[in-house]
Amino acid sequence: MSKQQDKPVNGDKDEELTGFARLRSKLRLLYHSQAPGAQRFQAAVLVVDLAIIAFFIATPLLRNDDSFLWIDYSIATLLLADLVARALASTDILRWLRQMPVIIDIFILATLLAPTWLVNLGFLRIMRLWTLTRTGTFWRPLRKRGLDRYQEPVQAVINLLVFLFVVTGFVYTAFANRGNAPSIEGYIDALYFTVTAVTTTGFGDIVLPGTWGKLASIAIMITGISLFVRLAQAIFRPAKVHFPCPQCGLQKHEPDAVHCKACGHLLNIPDDGHR
Repeated sequence: MSKQQDKPVNGDKDEELTGFARLRSKLRLLYHSQAPGAQRFQAAVLVVDLAIIAFFIATPLLRNDDSFLWIDYSIATLLLADLVARALASTDILRWLRQMPVIIDIFILATLLAPTWLVNLGFLRIMRLWTLTRTGTFWRPLRKRGLDRYQEPVQAVINLLVFLFVVTGFVYTAFANRGNAPSIEGYIDALYFTVTAVTTTGFGDIVLPGTWGKLASIAIMITGISLFVRLAQAIFRPAKVHFPCPQCGLQKHEPDAVHCKACGHLLNIPDDGHR
C-alpha cells in the first residue's frame, strides 16, 4: 500500500518539474526566438521599456505629484516581472545574474521599491536605457531592416544621452536648492549646467560651488568631451556592416569588402537590396 501511495506523489512532482521546464522553454522562445509571435512580444516589451524610461526622465518633475508613488510601484512590479521572466529564460541563471546590465536593473528595482530611502540615487534609473541597449531586442528592428550599420552611432548617441541625464540628476540631487548653490533652483537649471559643462561652453551664470563642485565640473567636462569624440567618430567614420567572416570570425567589414581584411577569406556580404 505504501509503495502504491508513493507513486502518485512522485508523478505529481515530475509533472511540476515538467511544467516548470515548459515555462522556461516558453519564456526562452518569447525573449529570443525570431518567430512572428515572439517578435510581437519583444516589440511590446520594448515599448513598455521605453515608456518606463520616459517616466524615469520625468521623475524629477513628477516627484511631488500625488500619483507618483502609485506609478512608481506599478513600474517596480513590471520591472520585477521582466527580471524574473528573463532569469527563467536564461540557460544559466547564476551567470545571468553576474552580468552588469542585470546588476544595474536590480539596483534600479531597489530604487523603485524604496523611493523614499534611495531618493538620492533615483537619478541612476536612467541607466535602464543603457541596459536596454545591451539586449538584442533593442537592435533587432534595425537588423531586420538592414540598418545595422547605424548601430554604432545610435549607441554613441544613447551613451551621451544617458551620461547627460545621469549627471543632471546628480547635480540636481547634490546641489539644487542648497544654500551653497543658489543659482541651481530646479531640474532645468541642472540640465542647463550639465549641457554647458559637457560642451565646455561655460557661460558662468551657473556654477557648482566649492572644491567638490569644481572637481565634479572637471570630471563632467573630460567625460563629456570623450563621449562627443566617440560620437563624432561613429558618425563620420566609414560605416561598417556586421557580417561574421566564415574563416576567422571577424564581425565588421566594409560594405563593399570582397575579402576579409584579417585573413583574406572570400566574403559574400549581401547588399541592402538582399537584406
